[in-house]
Amino acid sequence: MTKFDALRRFLLPCIHDNRTSPSPPPTATSKKRLSASLRDDFDGNKPHLTNLEIPQHNQECSSAATSPTTPTTIAPSRSSRTMVIGTIFGHRKGGHVWFCIQQDRLSAKPSLLLELSIPISTLIQEMKCGIARIALEFNAGDSADSELSRCPLHSIPLWTLFCNGRKLGFAVRRKATQQNKIMLRTMQNITVGAGVIPCGLGLESGSGSEEIMYMRANYECVVGSSDSESFHLINPDEGPGQELSVFLLRSK
Repeated sequence: MTKFDALRRFLLPCIHDNRTSPSPPPTATSKKRLSASLRDDFDGNKPHLTNLEIPQHNQECSSAATSPTTPTTIAPSRSSRTMVIGTIFGHRKGGHVWFCIQQDRLSAKPSLLLELSIPISTLIQEMKCGIARIALEFNAGDSADSELSRCPLHSIPLWTLFCNGRKLGFAVRRKATQQNKIMLRTMQNITVGAGVIPCGLGLESGSGSEEIMYMRANYECVVGSSDSESFHLINPDEGPGQELSVFLLRSK
């Protein structure tokens, strides 16, 4: 084979393929275009779009923005509840009932001390049915002292006394005397119980020849507002059910 034949053998197929096989058409790159059509009946030179569609999520956002907000309601303030020590005491054969409230049983200074104008025997009779509700009411509108309408409840000096719905007299706020403090120190180790204190302790001299009956227990103090407060006896688990409540109410 001559050199010419060899070159023709290798070059002719290449020349033949280039001539006969058409070159592939150039691939046109696809482009995303936005087509908009204009209406023929537009006014002036400003075209306007028709049949505009809003995506669903945009509709939800717009409806949420335009929908009126629900007004928020303010919940009323809740009443506060605390545990206190309550003591009811009085002379065994007569005299008035005293009601004492202590925040701490080791403290001889009570937070509230009231003298009720009913004898201890009357309170015992009311408690025999198992329910005793003592309501102390104060009408600030009938008082000449305007300060009593906004002062703390424990600072009101005089109350109208109701027991189980019957008006029985009044109640007076007292300041703890030395004899009262001695009695409270005597009962420091007593949280729940009832008994008799020997003569000479608890109340003023002159009536100290009589023994003092007492009933001491835990009370739940419920402060409803600045004008209402109540104390509810908490019965021991093994004791009989006795409902005893003392209410302080101020009306204006």
